[in-house]
Amino acid sequence: MIRRRTFLELALAALPLSLRATTIPEPKSIPFEGKVVTVNGAIAPEALSTTLIHEHILVDFSGYAQYDPTRWNDDDVVQKMLPFLKELKEAGCRSLIDCTPNFLGRDPLLLSRLSKLSGLHIITNTGYYGGSDNKYLPPQAFSETAEQLAARWIRETTEGLDGTKIYPGFIKISVNPGPLSEVSRKLIAAAAMTHLQTGLTIASHTGPAVAAFEELSILQKRGVAPGAFIWVHAQNATAEEHIRAAQQGAWVSLDGLSDENTDLYVSFLSNMKKADLLSRVLISHDAGWYEPGKPNGGTVRGYTVLFKTLLPRLRASGFNDQEITQLMVINPASAFTVKVRRI
Repeated sequence: MIRRRTFLELALAALPLSLRATTIPEPKSIPFEGKVVTVNGAIAPEALSTTLIHEHILVDFSGYAQYDPTRWNDDDVVQKMLPFLKELKEAGCRSLIDCTPNFLGRDPLLLSRLSKLSGLHIITNTGYYGGSDNKYLPPQAFSETAEQLAARWIRETTEGLDGTKIYPGFIKISVNPGPLSEVSRKLIAAAAMTHLQTGLTIASHTGPAVAAFEELSILQKRGVAPGAFIWVHAQNATAEEHIRAAQQGAWVSLDGLSDENTDLYVSFLSNMKKADLLSRVLISHDAGWYEPGKPNGGTVRGYTVLFKTLLPRLRASGFNDQEITQLMVINPASAFTVKVRRI
């Protein structure tokens, strides 16, 4: 005979999430607090070392309605992408944050395999991507409350991703350019609740400053400090807006580096240095990636422009070793360490 309490627990678990209670209890403890969570386990923040904070290994642009993880074969992806990851490690990098979210090709087992083969620490995420006119959002993003969405993401943090025992190391969302739509406001609210329960940092594909500052306002109203927020693609805003966000305590992420825009990045970083705000800046390429449906995964953009071009340019512009270490080692470790950041 099943005890009454056990029966009720089983009955509750069988209900669709939309019919369950939406109250999120205060956590007794924060899983992985003080650590950085990689696809092969939690590590000390200092073990990250030199880190690229926004890259992609695989991205599937088919959209939620057509999304099917059988569209790619992990062996093919490994064969295509491993040489680029090995090149990155030879350039001096030790860790890579993979920003591909759920329903765009997030593949924890693939990332775990590539991490072991390349020797790089790799970090993946929980969350939903609400950009691109909501093309990648599942139905529950519209039908469920922010509390219910947060409960899903929190469960991935405690139980693992996609039936694995691989855990997310941050929250990745995306919003419309702004003013924020209803669903975008819901996603940032869900991210706020998830952060307060898990200590995972929120990286939001945002771009223009209008949306970024609206997101910061929502977070602060929910008790989340700006230090829990990474303004992804801030290079699409102005230097003055970077300074304003950094002065609030947010992370300003300049993550679209290429051979064509290194002058702009030197300028942005020099402005942040002049304002004594280098400690709030993150830099990366948003490069890669294997794309299912294209012959041999398509054309891959490598991950080494930062090491081969930008860093020498910064040194030539007067950046010293301590400032480079701040950008490439100290800031990523600080940004991705699991820690609840309350106002």
